[in-house]
Amino acid sequence: MRWLVFLSILIAVVACRKKENTLGKDLLNSNQYLNGITTDTFYLASSVLIEDSVITDNVSNVVLGQYKDPVFGDFNASFYTQLRITGTNPDFGNINEIVVDSMVLGLEYAGYYGDLSAQTFEVFEVSAPMYNDSTYYSFSHIAHSSTSLVDPNRSLITPDPLNYNLIGQDSVQAQLRIYLDTLLAKQFIAAASNGSGAFASNDAFQNYFKGLYVRVNNPSVSNGQGGVFYFNLNDPGTKLTIYYRQAGTSKTYDFLMNSICADFSHVDINRNNTPVETVNNNPSVGMKEFYAQAFGVRSKIVIPGLEKFTKNQLIHRAEIHLPIQYAIGNKYKPGALVSFATKKSAASQGYINTGVTGAYSESKKEFTADVKQYVQAVINQDIENTGLIVSPRFFVNSAERIIFNGQNTLNKMRPKIIITYTNF
Repeated sequence: MRWLVFLSILIAVVACRKKENTLGKDLLNSNQYLNGITTDTFYLASSVLIEDSVITDNVSNVVLGQYKDPVFGDFNASFYTQLRITGTNPDFGNINEIVVDSMVLGLEYAGYYGDLSAQTFEVFEVSAPMYNDSTYYSFSHIAHSSTSLVDPNRSLITPDPLNYNLIGQDSVQAQLRIYLDTLLAKQFIAAASNGSGAFASNDAFQNYFKGLYVRVNNPSVSNGQGGVFYFNLNDPGTKLTIYYRQAGTSKTYDFLMNSICADFSHVDINRNNTPVETVNNNPSVGMKEFYAQAFGVRSKIVIPGLEKFTKNQLIHRAEIHLPIQYAIGNKYKPGALVSFATKKSAASQGYINTGVTGAYSESKKEFTADVKQYVQAVINQDIENTGLIVSPRFFVNSAERIIFNGQNTLNKMRPKIIITYTNF
């Protein structure tokens, strides 16, 4: 059957995210739509799904920071990473003539979410090995030291992802620059100079120094405050640098983070006594408003009315409209895109990525998408009508959150789906 082929293509999309699912887009000339039947009298049942097993290793960026939201709760993100040396057995010269000026962890910004208020940053030495080919989740932890490596006088930092940094005489892309205690730099220099072999190879170095754990430690964050920052650890500008003088001559030595290093984000979200927790415990409340948030909350939308269609009806378009609650200027804004997934059956464990994304309209304050392939597959009984799963497009590497209007909202705009079809 045609739609069995469609289903196999959907499954393939899961394994190859970059490919767009284009099946059926050009089946009919747009002029033929004029002969179609259009209906929008559908009831959309909305709720949420909360996940606590999100794979976060080696994605395009890590997340770091904290914000507190009255609807979604306390979002707190940290990350782990290995380091690599820039060259084996570096010659620092006579260590008695070395003066260490500073040691800086420079993290190049890839974006942010929330506000730019000051946060307290901490960095710890990882004490257990990490592996590039291992799977790490948002709940994963690696053993680490209990004492922060950050200079205690410089741990409170106001992030500035909007302006260039001046390093020496060079202007570079915006970085979060965390100053570490110079004792670690002196330990590195000593290890490289004492014949221990710690710098003989990257494997030797990672056995000697297993990595860094970077987090924030904010005593109290009020509702509506805080921010989370995105960092590309594979960017050449992201590195740990020792700034030192050898016999009066200024020098540097870099430790890198790149795609060969293991890294992952750890995210804690405290949803106790929040509206999100309420909807999760009582799905019927989701008919008023429902939610989606990176790293853990997906929206679920079921369209019971699809049962009225029969297999002799061809869907030309199924445009879903999902209005949201957002005031322009609010620091916790929706992202530009959401993704749509589903399940083959209620008993299925994983999701089928439909290949469809919904775009946000600032003027209409809604996400829209054409989900005709899902609707046709349900009508053909190739998949069960388990519902659409809606998530922020960057579910595993952002801090985005969205409040959707439900069918019973008190607001003006309600979710709807407009379906155009032809009998054949």
